[in-house]
Amino acid sequence: MIESLIALLFGLLIGSFLNVCISRWPQDLSVVRPRSHCPACQAQIAWYDNVPLASYAVLGGRCRHCHARISWRYPVVELLTGGLFFVLVYRYGLTLFAGKLCVFAAILVALLFTDLEERILPDELTLGGIVIGLLFAMGAPSPDTITGFIRQNWLTRLGAAAIAAGLPAGVLWSAGWMYSKVRHREGVGLGDVKMVALLGCFLGLENGLFTLILGSIAGAVLGFSYIKLTGKDPATYELPFGTFLSAAGLAAVVFGKELFRW
Repeated sequence: MIESLIALLFGLLIGSFLNVCISRWPQDLSVVRPRSHCPACQAQIAWYDNVPLASYAVLGGRCRHCHARISWRYPVVELLTGGLFFVLVYRYGLTLFAGKLCVFAAILVALLFTDLEERILPDELTLGGIVIGLLFAMGAPSPDTITGFIRQNWLTRLGAAAIAAGLPAGVLWSAGWMYSKVRHREGVGLGDVKMVALLGCFLGLENGLFTLILGSIAGAVLGFSYIKLTGKDPATYELPFGTFLSAAGLAAVVFGKELFRW
């Protein structure tokens, strides 16, 4: 339990950093400089006003200087990331596999909100995440029954992860290419293709494909319902597909075998 509580605290800190990434990477800004500041009045945020969850509660969700409202996204990202770290370390212990899933979960949380807010899936998260996933695969491969690899060494593990990343992404890109030829407009963005590769890289081919199907169904049902309820034009509304893929990926990380068995 002590390890899980430490993971919770570490997750809260990572969540605070993810908020910086979510705000800056879609605008091609550095996450290092300048220091955190209020987007309304540009005043720098002191360290004691940047404590995960606590500062938001103490300040009542408003900037100390100009009293502008702070987005609800900040505490949600911190709490979600901390909670995910707690659950994963509690379930798998302080292992390399748990560390892999924690990193993956943090990437998915950031992608969920960048796509929801800006309709952007930054390369720092997708391509960077693929590289990290391939490195993790050599030491902590994901269980997969479709590829049939005998993973006795790091090279076969790396090959399995590369196939799991490339095959679903290639299928999605091909479907998007055919759609654009028929409808003469973009159907699938390259960011979505990279994200599907990310899912396969961390989850394996079988589980990655299942997550893609789950995210697609959720996006179709919930997205169509939202369009109908708000009266938006289905032909022009840009659905945040990456948000649904991220949510499906997080469900796969948390529920694992139970979800796939169901």
